Amino acid sequence: MNKAKYINFLFLLILISSCSLTKGLKENEYVLYRVKMDGVEKSDKNALSGLIKQNPNTRLPILNTSIGVAIYRFGEWNFDSTKHINRREKVVREKQALIEKQAAEESLSKKELKKHTKINNQLASLEKKLEFGNFFMRTGNPRVVFDSLQTEDSKRQMNFYLANNGFFDGTVDYRVELNGKKAGVTYQIEENDPYTIDSVYSRSDDEKIYGLLDIHSKKSEIKAKTRYEQAQLSRERQRVEDFLKSNGYYTFSKSYIEYNVYKDTVDKTVVVEQIIRKPSQGDFHKVYTLDSIYFSIDAPSDVFNGDASKLSYNDINFTIYRDRYSEKIISSRIFLKKGELYNKNDVLETQRQLANLDLFRFVNISFDTLGNVLRPRIFTQPNQKYLITNQLGASITEQVPGPFFSHSLRNRNLFRGAEIFEFNFRAGLEGVVSATQEGGVFRSRELNTSASIIFPQFLVPFNKSSLEKFGRYNPRTRTLIGYNFVDRPEYIRESVNGILAYNWNTRNLRQQFSFSLLDANFIRSNLSDDFRVILEDLQNQGNNLINSFLPSYVSSISGQVIVNFNQYGAFQKNRASLWRIFVESGGTTLNFVNPQYVENRSLAYFQFLKFQSDFRRYIPISAKQTIAYRLNLGLAKPYGISNGILPYEKYFFAGGSTGIRAWQPRRLGPGSYTPPTNEDGSFDYRFEQPGDILFEGMFEWRSKLYGYFDGAFFVDFGNSWTFQDDPTRPGADFKFDRFYKELAVGTGLGLRMDFDFLVLRLDMGVKAVDPARPEGQRFILGNFFNSFLGERGQTVFNIGIGYPF
Repeated sequence: MNKAKYINFLFLLILISSCSLTKGLKENEYVLYRVKMDGVEKSDKNALSGLIKQNPNTRLPILNTSIGVAIYRFGEWNFDSTKHINRREKVVREKQALIEKQAAEESLSKKELKKHTKINNQLASLEKKLEFGNFFMRTGNPRVVFDSLQTEDSKRQMNFYLANNGFFDGTVDYRVELNGKKAGVTYQIEENDPYTIDSVYSRSDDEKIYGLLDIHSKKSEIKAKTRYEQAQLSRERQRVEDFLKSNGYYTFSKSYIEYNVYKDTVDKTVVVEQIIRKPSQGDFHKVYTLDSIYFSIDAPSDVFNGDASKLSYNDINFTIYRDRYSEKIISSRIFLKKGELYNKNDVLETQRQLANLDLFRFVNISFDTLGNVLRPRIFTQPNQKYLITNQLGASITEQVPGPFFSHSLRNRNLFRGAEIFEFNFRAGLEGVVSATQEGGVFRSRELNTSASIIFPQFLVPFNKSSLEKFGRYNPRTRTLIGYNFVDRPEYIRESVNGILAYNWNTRNLRQQFSFSLLDANFIRSNLSDDFRVILEDLQNQGNNLINSFLPSYVSSISGQVIVNFNQYGAFQKNRASLWRIFVESGGTTLNFVNPQYVENRSLAYFQFLKFQSDFRRYIPISAKQTIAYRLNLGLAKPYGISNGILPYEKYFFAGGSTGIRAWQPRRLGPGSYTPPTNEDGSFDYRFEQPGDILFEGMFEWRSKLYGYFDGAFFVDFGNSWTFQDDPTRPGADFKFDRFYKELAVGTGLGLRMDFDFLVLRLDMGVKAVDPARPEGQRFILGNFFNSFLGERGQTVFNIGIGYPF
């Protein structure tokens, strides 16, 4: 045993020494070990740090080694560039042979075309390997060797940054400290006092332009009494160009805008002069108006001499391939009007809304110029009529990932009115915890299929004025009929549902709205004998959860608003937020029906109100570190003929990989309810715990590690509660004088592999405060440190795809 310990210790020493950052350096080479900045007080330290060309490798604490460098070295050791160069030359020769054959015969067979595509993919892969190395080299990091030229370049860029941000008298210098084969660089920044903007004015010989800018001067990006920033001038130059292009100045560009900055070195102020220059030809910039619009849908690329019909509608001249499209719908998405001034915003909005129809491969808009008149020409080509997508992958919602298969069919322009028909099918297996059997993971099967038609308008009201009025908001009416099947250890549940919903968004895309006029579900459940016994036992104790599994009809109307600030979720680099508000009313029409009529039917009916508010925020704190948090509040209240019971799908559940991660999915709470205990004294978490109230808060600190790997530290808190007392779950009800004592707290670490197109996630959640325990004994984080992974059930591992929020 002792020999094994010594062998392992020696192996660890050899491994660490082999990964030493200073090992193998040439004469006069030094590994960059430390970089810091001194003197930054008023300017943006993160921005200045981003200008530093060289930063040291991420190292293990105390040790002179880096995991990223070790991985890179391993990849470098296994990388043979000569083999890839020879392979590339061979593939290039094969490609050249195909090109020569195509030039001689003017066509290639299908087999040869496939080979040509394969060769192009091989070339792209080889070029990537030759440029970035193999997988390990791309995942790891090369050792950073101090380079004085890059340090000088960093100094120069930082000086530019200070001058561009008002620190005209600022200076940057650096010193290099050598310690053996290690180099440390300290950038010494002397900011001095920044210059502020005293005033700003515009000058132009064109009175019309001068008048327009003067009227809208309050919208200027250059603000007096603020610190001078060149970025303000860049934003203002772009704003003026966009503003004039939205007022008829088709040929105007920001190249006609110049700025002069006059410094007062005594008062540390500047005066900004904005000059609008004349065009090279002519005295003034022209204002353009629009003529009739020409819209053309050309035949697909593989169709020659396609039949086309010509017609005119709403001052738009249509040339449509085979007359298969509704000119009324298309006209409602064109915002260029004859006789109006040219407006760049209308051009972009037209292009965007036509693309939203999903009917065309592309939308190109050009203009013919005749004097001061523009003739818009819109060219498009039909998109593929049918689109079939098959997908095979893995997903997880509760315990263990499982495979799934999905199939979708899309038929564009179904009734020649720009309608989209969609058929979706999905079948999958996953591992779940059983509520009726001890331990282990059990199979859950799921099957979903649906057919829907999406209309590019509001079906009600249906008239010409509504088309023209709402066209800018991308209106859609969705009708759907679907079937869902779930086979769990406890029950088999089937449902048939129908939906009629409206969707639209604002012109700036920040707000998205949906209104479901009808969401009807017929539900049937087949309970296992063990699960039925459990539900009947609960019913005898006063808990009517069994009613949620009766054959039932669930209908509701709902509305949702999503407010997206700064494109949350789209490759975020700046601060961004998202707020989703959802309101639902179930069984609303039953308020106008005689209750006895409903009670005598074989189906169970439900009436309820549901509300949910979900706020998320993303805050970058440096180039490699970010903070994200989420607050989620939900309320669901049954009333009327529901007898205090909600449809099972309408309950809230706490815990899981996107909630309180230290608890298994749907197993936290409610309130201070204590679950049954196992023989070893640990809690029995087999049973899902539905609640009427949900509150969750999640905080996560994310940091780049190396390559594709990211790390995270998180703290989650929250719980679920019921509105009424539950005799079977003491402490489950919500009370203002104790709910804050029943907040569960979990913490932990996460490891993610971020491939841009896919994020794989592993989170380890540890229970810190468990409200299921008696007061005074709820803080249990110390148990985790007293023994490996704490007591049984204290540590939960979550596997997920994508970020938790």
